[in-house]
Amino acid sequence: MRIRFYQCLIFLAILAVLLGLTLVSPAEQYWVAPAEEAQKKNPVAPDKSSLGAGEKIYLKRCASCHGKTGNGDGPDAVDLGIHPAKFSEPALRNESDGALFWKVTVGRKPMPDYGRKLSPNDRWNVINYLRTLSK
Repeated sequence: MRIRFYQCLIFLAILAVLLGLTLVSPAEQYWVAPAEEAQKKNPVAPDKSSLGAGEKIYLKRCASCHGKTGNGDGPDAVDLGIHPAKFSEPALRNESDGALFWKVTVGRKPMPDYGRKLSPNDRWNVINYLRTLSK
């Protein structure tokens, strides 16, 4: 009787793992911007003025989670329950400016949306600054 109980538990555990793996699509595992948004081009040149403005906004709005150097190690990151994006990772370095702009604009919990909090120009400046963190 006891052996049968444990066999059932093992079977259910294996089933839960298999179902969990098949119920989560790759898009849900990784945050993907819609293709049309990802194709948007950054209209703001990454000049000294843009990078300075982007750094100021980043340090005020983003560094508490993403860290001062973009390594996902900000002081608030521990309380999030997830690891914030690391801007030095190849996957993020390879994302288009349009994809990053969309993500900053719409957000995804626990990251807030900045579509109404930052102007489009400010968001592009932040993206220009993010590009310096991956070097």
